[in-house]
Amino acid sequence: MARMKQLIAGESVVRPMSDERSWARTNGTYISGRAYLDGADQAAVEMEAKWGADRLRLLVDPELREKFDRQRYLLNQAIWHGELEQVRREAGRMITAWQALDKAATAAGKQPLHPQVWEVPVVDPELTDTPERAAYVVAIVPDDASAHHVIAEGRKVVVYTLEEIGRFLALYPSVAKAKLTFPGATVTAVRRSVDNVMHGLRDGEGLNDEIPDLG
Repeated sequence: MARMKQLIAGESVVRPMSDERSWARTNGTYISGRAYLDGADQAAVEMEAKWGADRLRLLVDPELREKFDRQRYLLNQAIWHGELEQVRREAGRMITAWQALDKAATAAGKQPLHPQVWEVPVVDPELTDTPERAAYVVAIVPDDASAHHVIAEGRKVVVYTLEEIGRFLALYPSVAKAKLTFPGATVTAVRRSVDNVMHGLRDGEGLNDEIPDLG
C-alpha cells in the first residue's frame, strides 16, 4: 500500500494514503485522533506494567469486567468506523475505564506485579487461531528464588530466569548477532496475552442493547 509522510517537529508521521477511516483521511485529523488514541494506549501500557499482561481485567468483578470490555468494543468501533469526535470521546472513556479497573483492584486488595517480575505476551501461530492473539504470557524473573512472585490468576504463564534466557541466546546465536550488528533493532510482538472478547465479535455489528456507564 502506498504511504505518505509528513514531517512534524522533526518526526515522521506515516499514514496510509488510502485510509478508509473517516477520522484519518487527512493529515490534520489523523494527527488529532492519534493524540487521543496514544493517551489511551499509554494508559494500557501503564496498567499492564503495574498489574501484568492482561491481568487487571481478571481481578475485578464480572460486571465491571463487562463494562470494560464493552468500552474496548466502542473504542474499536470508533477507530474503524467513527468520526474524529467519536475517537476523541471513546479514547477518553477508555482511559477512565482503565482507571476504574485500577481503583477496583486496589480497593479489593489485589497485588500488583512484583518488581522482580517482568511479563510479555507471546504470539505462537501454532497455538492461536489468529495472528493477533497471544498464546501465553512469559514471566521473566532474575532467578529461581524469585519465581514464587509470579501470579498466573487465570492466565497461561511460562516462567523464565535470566540464566535460561542466556542459554537460549547461546542456542540461537543468529538472534544475538542481529542485535549486535544492528544496534537498536527490536523484535516486535502483539500485546494481547489472554483471550480477548473482541475476537468473538463481527466487525461493524452492534451489541443490540444498552451500554452501561463505567462511572
